[in-house]
Amino acid sequence: MSGETDLIKLYSARILELAADIPHHGRLDAPDASVKRRAPLCGSTVTVDVCVHDGKITDYAAEVKACALGQASASVVGSGIIGCDLAQVTEARDALKSMLKQDGPTPPAPFDGMEVLRPARDYKNRHASILLTLEALVEALEEIANTSSCA
Repeated sequence: MSGETDLIKLYSARILELAADIPHHGRLDAPDASVKRRAPLCGSTVTVDVCVHDGKITDYAAEVKACALGQASASVVGSGIIGCDLAQVTEARDALKSMLKQDGPTPPAPFDGMEVLRPARDYKNRHASILLTLEALVEALEEIANTSSCA
């Protein structure tokens, strides 16, 4: 029973607040790239749409169908993503992965709100859902960068 109680504690009030208010939720009409990612273990999905100008994100939307932890992660990303570039998003993804898997440092601003997800490190089956949005964004931004370099 203590495992169940610990899991309930994981879903803190702050995580539930973030999950209930995801900035830029939805889809863009004409994105430069669109990527859908799925967490195989839990079935969570995130589709991100991005527009980029001069290497920086100028518009963003995400369709999130995930647990509260995945939604909270998407909320933190959505609140700080405009103006970021591939290097910042990759750094945030790698830091989040390290925070969850090795109790590494919190991702840097503007993604430092991910700290609220630190207690999830003990729940490996939730990591994929938490990482979905940043992983989809890195893939979308790499796609744009690779297309731009060929032009």
